[in-house]
Amino acid sequence: MSVDAEEQYRERIERVTLWIVGACFLALAAYVGYEAVGNLIEKEVPEHSLAGIILACVSLVVMPLLARAKRRVAVQLKSGAMHADAKQADFCMYLSAILLGGLLLNAMANLWWADPIAGLIMVPIIAKEGVEALRGHTCAE
Repeated sequence: MSVDAEEQYRERIERVTLWIVGACFLALAAYVGYEAVGNLIEKEVPEHSLAGIILACVSLVVMPLLARAKRRVAVQLKSGAMHADAKQADFCMYLSAILLGGLLLNAMANLWWADPIAGLIMVPIIAKEGVEALRGHTCAE
């Protein structure tokens, strides 16, 4: 009986955690979309950001390592929430690559609109992951 109660509690915690991850993804998608559209409408020229370029490059190296480690832990714990967190690290890497492209185009070619366009490219990717997490889907399934 105790084992069943513990498993039910764990499953409930997993569902809540996945819901939080999904809600965070959707909030991030809304924010990025809002900022990107606003910057395009206002023709707001972003500053060149060497720090942003360096951070995006570091993220491209670190995030795959972090995601792999989280996946190993997720398998050991049989945790859908940890799988979702590992997937979040994977997506951080993908988003960093998109971000880096926008930052480099802005810095090297003075294409001011590249940064907000990069943001708009990110929005459906982020939103899709948010919806999947809210539905309880993880990469473990």
